[in-house]
Order: sequence, then structure tokens, then C-alpha cells
Amino acid sequence: MSNKETGKEQESKTKRVNASLVYKLNSRLLLRLLSIFIVLNFVVFFATGIQTVIHAERGLTSVVTAIKQSDGSDPEAFLWLAPAGFHIDQHHREPEGFRFPGNTDKNLFNMELEGARSLRLPEKNGDSFFLRLNGLLYRYEFSQGPVTYSVSMEMGDEVLQIKRLMAVLFIAELILLLTSIYPVARLIRTTLRPISVLTEAAQNLNRNTSAPSPQKMENLADTLDSINAAKLDTRIPVEETEAELKNLAEAINSLLDRINETYQSQIRFVSDASHELRTPISVIEGYANLLDRWGKKDEKTLEEGITAIKDEASNMKDLVEQLLFLARGDNNTMSLQLEEFDLAQLADEALREFRMIDGGHEYESHTENVSVYADKGLIKQALRILMDNAIKYTNTGGKITLTVSGNEKEALVTVQDEGIGIPPDAVPQIFNRFYRTDQSRARATGGSGLGLSIAKWIVERHGGRLEVLSRQGIGTRVSIAIPSTPVVLLYRDNENNSADLNS
Repeated sequence: MSNKETGKEQESKTKRVNASLVYKLNSRLLLRLLSIFIVLNFVVFFATGIQTVIHAERGLTSVVTAIKQSDGSDPEAFLWLAPAGFHIDQHHREPEGFRFPGNTDKNLFNMELEGARSLRLPEKNGDSFFLRLNGLLYRYEFSQGPVTYSVSMEMGDEVLQIKRLMAVLFIAELILLLTSIYPVARLIRTTLRPISVLTEAAQNLNRNTSAPSPQKMENLADTLDSINAAKLDTRIPVEETEAELKNLAEAINSLLDRINETYQSQIRFVSDASHELRTPISVIEGYANLLDRWGKKDEKTLEEGITAIKDEASNMKDLVEQLLFLARGDNNTMSLQLEEFDLAQLADEALREFRMIDGGHEYESHTENVSVYADKGLIKQALRILMDNAIKYTNTGGKITLTVSGNEKEALVTVQDEGIGIPPDAVPQIFNRFYRTDQSRARATGGSGLGLSIAKWIVERHGGRLEVLSRQGIGTRVSIAIPSTPVVLLYRDNENNSADLNS
């Protein structure tokens, strides 16, 4: 499938996901709104019902008071109440209906009546429940002597008012619910737009990546550069108003920055390694051609060519070993061979070796016994790298000083020279792979620019640090600080098996 088709498929998938999110959020918001309407209707209905009952109680109070003040023997004396919606009946039984417990009716509703209450609907007669509600009666019964009086109040008007109120409220809610569907969906789409931008920007990282041509394959660094320019330079823009999404975008952009930085570092590493290997290969090729042309008969040319080829092959071997060391370190396939030893003895041993192979410099040492728990071989390798750099960049006759000291927290090994020094702006970069402050001098001394990178990896692998102090024309001081107490940093390979650093 082509990149274009893949991009369309991803875009279609993004739209489907966005539509699904809008549908789900819209449905949930509408259901939430509907539930609010239902609760609101219940509250309104309950409140109007209570108010209607209170109104009925107040109307019944005056009627009941009038009955109690008369002897109640003549029911026709109260016929004048019928047009007002009241009906009075007499019974020879106990009052029937609901009674408020205690003084609830007085305390909550300020009601003075203490009889039994009930709601009565007229007979069905084929009418529906809603029609029968129009004939609802609120009945109050109380005893006075041997007679039970039943006072009924017609509630048809009140019920009709409640019906109308609930109908208006329901229609208004329905209109509001229907008219809010589109605006809510639009609002959700607008709110989700920054997430769509994030998704599209992330998907763009996988688009527009064409296969490299054979010409580009000849230059790996250029090919990697072109891919990086097309993808890893992309950043996600998010409006400042969306604080949460802004934080997400910043986190993604920070991740892309780190990936891009690592990616560029790998590009430089491959490019520099290719360049470093190209030089000795070119020299070997040149001398091979020279030997093929004149070396068969000229012994001087033959000897010179063989020597040069051996030297360049040795340089290539050293470079490849350094590259392999760093590669294995990057892949976490090496583990430390930890042991306890005297750092001063190790430093004196390394110093004796350099005195034997280099007689052009003055060596001085100041050491005190400091016991550390570390990989002895790797610490010595790091010390050799620092000493070798001091020799390369210190003129003949210059002094190189090796110092070992320590305290309860850490041990310190310092190599100080009287060399050419390092420019201030170059000090932060000297531990970068293949970095050289002086290209011509570094090539003359055979430096590859990997030594300090290896030393830094070794020291940091022990939980330590490297410190550099340098002044041009005065010299450089490089210090290795490693913890006095054991610090174990565990690294494992892909199969969860520890690998030996020196294997």
C-alpha cells in the first residue's frame, strides 16, 4: 500500500474516531440534560402539589370551623358551600383516611385540622385516568359527637392548572432538548479540534516518506538527514487557551525534541565514523596502488607502503574497537566486573607504563591510598585515555601531574597537563563523539575523538562524573570522581542476561 493510500486511510480512521467521540459525548450530554429535566419536573410537580394541598387545607379550615361552631344537625344549612366547590356529608363511622403523625401538619404546613385526609377520584364510567383527575376531591373527615363529618373540596381547577404548567414545561424542555443537539455537537467538535490537530500532526510523522534512491543509498547520512527533515522537525501547535492540551502538546514536542536530538547524534556518529574509516581506507588503497605500480621493484617503496598499510590497519582496528565498545555500551550489553582495589596503586601502575613509553614529558604524582569498589580494568582504561590526551596536547618537556585523593563520599583522580588548553566554548562538547577542538593537530596525533566519550561512559557507568578545567596556553585539568561506596548500575541486554564489559 502506498504512503498516499496509507495517509488517506489514517485520515479516514481519524474522522471516524472523532465522529464516534462527538456522538458519545453528545449522547451523554443530552442524557444528562434529560435527567436534569426529569428531576426539575419532579421538583416542580411536588412543589405545586404541596402548594395545592396547603391551599385546600386553608379552604377546608374555614368550613370545618363553621361546622364545629354549629350543631351540625341540619345538613341543608351548608348547601351554600356547594357553589364554592365544597360538599358536606355525615356518616356514622370512624373517620377514614391518612393522619399526619404527631404535630407534623402544624409544624410543616401550619395546618389547624387534626382529622383524616384522603384523595378520591370519581368512578371510571369509561373515562381515562387523566380525565378523571379533573374530578379529584380532597376529603377531610372528623368526628363531632356520634357523627363523622366528611368535607370534600373539588380540586379540578387546581389539577387543570398543574396539568397546564407541566405541559408547558414539558414542551419547553423538549424544544430546548431538540434545539441543543446541533449546537452541543458543534461545541464538542470545536473542543476536540486541538486533539484532532495533535492526531494529524502525529500522523504526519509517518507520511511523505519515500523510499531512498540508489544514489541516496550511497550516502547514509544524507538519507537519514532527509528523513529527519521531513518528519522529526514537525511540532504540534496548540492554542494557549487549552491548558490541558497545551501541556500534552508540550510533552509530545519535548519527546520529539529528545528523539530528534538522539537522531541527529546518531547521524553525526554514522557520518563521522564513515569519515574516519574512509581516511585509512583511502590511504591503504593509495599505497596498494603505489605498490602495484612501483613497489614490486623498489624495495624502499615496498617497505614504506607495507609500513603505512600496517599503521592504517592498526588505526582502523583501534577505531572499530572503540566503536564496538560504545555500541555495546549504548545497547546495555556490558556489565561491570566489580572488585575492591587501591586507586593509588592503579594510578602508579599506569604512570609507570607511560614513563616507559614516553620520555618526552616530565611526570609527577601525588597519591594517597584510596580504596574503591569498581571495575579495575575500565577505570584503568579511562585513566589511560586522560593520560594519552595529556601527552598528545602537551609540548615536549611539559609536565603532566597525576593526583589521587579521596574522602568518605568519593575518590578523585586528576590528570593535569601544561598543554595548549581548550577554548571555553568547546569545553561542554569535548565528550561528544568524534569531537575535536583542533582538527589538524588531532589528526597529527592520531586522535579519533572517541576517547573522552569512552572515558565519560566508563565513569558515569560507575555512578561518577568527569570535571574539566582548562585555560588556553596554560593547560587542562581533568578529574574523575567516583563514589567511595559501591554504586551498582544494572544494565541488561534484550534477553535479560548480563554481559561482561571486557568480553
